[in-house]
Amino acid sequence: MHTVEIEHTADGSATLFVKEMDEHYHSVKGALTESNHIFRDSAFLYRADGSPLRLLEVGFGTDLNAAVTAMVADENHPVHYISLEKYPVQGEILSQLGYEELVDEGLLHKIHAAPWDVPVEIFPGFVLEKRQCDYTRDPLPEGIDVVYFDAFAPEKQPDMWTEGAFERLVGAMSRGAVLTTYCSKGEIRRRLESLGLRVERIPGPPGGKREILRATRL
Repeated sequence: MHTVEIEHTADGSATLFVKEMDEHYHSVKGALTESNHIFRDSAFLYRADGSPLRLLEVGFGTDLNAAVTAMVADENHPVHYISLEKYPVQGEILSQLGYEELVDEGLLHKIHAAPWDVPVEIFPGFVLEKRQCDYTRDPLPEGIDVVYFDAFAPEKQPDMWTEGAFERLVGAMSRGAVLTTYCSKGEIRRRLESLGLRVERIPGPPGGKREILRATRL
C-alpha cells in the first residue's frame, strides 16, 4: 500500500501524491482537464458510435476517469467500463477529494459504493466492473474497444510499460480498438507500433502536455 496526500492541481481539481514514488495520480496541470481530454474525449467519445463498447482502464486510481466517462455515457453511448487496480484507494480518502463538486454526487456515490470484482449497472448504459488485480500478470478481459492506459509513468512503474505487457493488452483489444495515454515518449510509441498498432501523436490537454498518444488496432 502507498502513503498518499491530497493536493490540488492547476485547474482546481484534486489529485493524490504518492510519497514513496514521488508521483501524482494525475497531471498537476489539471486532474479534471487531463481526464476529460486524454481519456473521455480522445478515446471514449472518439470511438463511440452508438454500439455497446467494452472499455478497459489500466489504473482505477481516484475514479475520476470513470466518473467523467459515466457523465457522457447513456443508452445511446452504452459502455461496460472495466477498471484494473492493484492497490485501491481507501474510500475515506476518495471522499475527501471533493469530486462531488465536479461530478453528480449521486453518480459519484454509486461509483464509490460499487463492490469490487463484480459488474454493477450504475445506470442504463453504464456498467462498472472494478477489478482488484495485477495488470501485468492476471488474465485480461477480451473484446476491448477502448483502453485508458493511465498507469504511473514508465520510470516509476517500468513493468507496466514493457513490450510484453503491451502485447498482452493488444491481444485483448478488438479490431478498431483505440488506446490513449498521456505518455508520448518515443520508446513507448515504438513499442506500440511494433505490435501492429497505428500510433499518432495528438495535441495534449490545454495547459498540459504538448502531445499525447492515441493508438488504434488495425
